[in-house]
Amino acid sequence: MNAYPTRSSRQPHPAPLGISFEFFPPKNEAMAESLWACVQRLAPLSPRFVSVTYGAGGSTRERTHQTVKRILDETALKPAAHLTCVAATRAETDEIIRGYWEMGVRHIVALRGDPVTGLGTPFEAHPEGYQSSVDLVAGIKAIGDFEVAVSAYPEKHPDSPSIEAEIDLLKRKVDAGATRAITQFFFDNDHYFRYLDRVRKAGIGIEIVPGILPVQNFKTAASFATRCGTEVPGWLAKRFEGLDDDAETRRLVAAAVAVEQVFDLLDRGVSEFHFYTMNKADLVFAICHMLGMRATPAGLAA
Repeated sequence: MNAYPTRSSRQPHPAPLGISFEFFPPKNEAMAESLWACVQRLAPLSPRFVSVTYGAGGSTRERTHQTVKRILDETALKPAAHLTCVAATRAETDEIIRGYWEMGVRHIVALRGDPVTGLGTPFEAHPEGYQSSVDLVAGIKAIGDFEVAVSAYPEKHPDSPSIEAEIDLLKRKVDAGATRAITQFFFDNDHYFRYLDRVRKAGIGIEIVPGILPVQNFKTAASFATRCGTEVPGWLAKRFEGLDDDAETRRLVAAAVAVEQVFDLLDRGVSEFHFYTMNKADLVFAICHMLGMRATPAGLAA
């Protein structure tokens, strides 16, 4: 695929669409204000849920908890709390799960998590903790009737030996109780559809929701994509060529690229989208507006 097909004109999609957003917990007061401005901007779009990430090595555990609680207390949004197997015993993780249930959270995104030593280094589970995402899913379901989302990798996880092993892992997570998968971001939609075809042939029937990363900064996104094993197509790099010192044009190009990607997915039968917001609302809001979604007051008030 060289690029997404363009349209000379486009009407907002008439069918109901499902959207969800990912936020990350703030590290300081200034970032907290930025996050909450993003939440307030996107909440009126009435997403099906919003997820809150869990830092590498469990480093944001308390901030994730606080962010989820504030979303529950101050909005009508349904938060999904990320949870990993990293740097915690099974008892500690179970305590977190029970705490979320008591708080009113009914949706968890269960992940193996990145190694404490960083991407590209071997993963080592805590000797007294959950050993894999499959174990974590089963542990969550044993504690409460949570909706459990898991990750999926159309271009395979860097640690996976093959795409077949990746799909087998997804099947085991579904067998353990996972009810939805959210993909790693991708820029070539053909990767998603080839993966979806293989997943369905393997007898996996859960939702495989495409994760969309609107490119706020191309160099940063390209660097992160490389570490995650995500292809950066040549045509995409060319779109941002020569714009290193032109932030305003980069924003316009980023919006165009993201809208093209989402509409190509839409045209090919996708109706559910998960947006990695990077705690920035404007670009995501614009894409959702192009999809025909309109803000209502209902998302703000608890």
